[in-house]
Amino acid sequence: MNFDSDFSPILGWLSNNGLEVVLLVLGAALLTRVIAKIARMWTGRIDSKHSGEDFWSEESKHLHSLIQVISYVAVGVLYILFGIQVLLRFGVNLVTLVAPATVLGAALGFGAQKIVQDFLAGFFVLAERQYGYGDIVELTTSTGVTAGTVEDVTLRITRLRTLDGEAVIVPNGQIVTAINQSQDWARAIIDVPVPNNADMDKAHEVLTGVCRDIIDDDRVGQYILDEPTVMGVQSIKLEQTVIRLLARTKPGMQWEVGRRMRAVILRRFRAEGIVLEPEALAAIRAGMLRPQTGEGSV
Repeated sequence: MNFDSDFSPILGWLSNNGLEVVLLVLGAALLTRVIAKIARMWTGRIDSKHSGEDFWSEESKHLHSLIQVISYVAVGVLYILFGIQVLLRFGVNLVTLVAPATVLGAALGFGAQKIVQDFLAGFFVLAERQYGYGDIVELTTSTGVTAGTVEDVTLRITRLRTLDGEAVIVPNGQIVTAINQSQDWARAIIDVPVPNNADMDKAHEVLTGVCRDIIDDDRVGQYILDEPTVMGVQSIKLEQTVIRLLARTKPGMQWEVGRRMRAVILRRFRAEGIVLEPEALAAIRAGMLRPQTGEGSV
């Protein structure tokens, strides 16, 4: 038996097309690493630029998310192109695959509607800039509500980090409502329960003074965009009247500003002799010490 004549076609294919297949696979792996490296360098540059800042600009958050999505799409397109070239090296006629591919595409279209829905929803999340990397969001899905800080946004999923440190992955197609708590600006809402036996005019004067002076506060003054306002009486109860204050802040800093204002209000009330009821005092301290619902990070 002449082994040279039996294996000559195989050896010929390996020396030509086989070598090209190996080079294509190695090239795809190398380009994948290059794309990932470029994406990490670009996102790392954005991270280092804002490392000393308490909040990011909307452009930076959107660009960070867009870079991640573009890198994923680029790798997917790369694999498709290199896969076609590998099939050609194996002698596969791509024209004959058109009909099976059409049937397979139709089957996938019916069977993978949720995946297509996820991709379409993810596209509009990025195109409309609904939220991006680092935003504090509250997502309502068919299974409940999830709140946290956005760590990753792709065309298919959004990954959040909750206040407890849990990583929550939400398919974009299941998001019904997205509440962005750190886009452009935020608002701190402070409800102050004042005893009904206290001097309301004096209490209102104290709260107005807090709104005026908090702008120059060493801890949170830099986070407040304009002077807070006393909206007035929010509700009247049997033993206390609730007065609401509003403060417009930089994105994501509403909780820090709210806690600081509560502490200042308690100190001013004590100095003016306005004694709060135990329940009211506990409510204010709870707002100072514990994060409110929906807070992603402090």
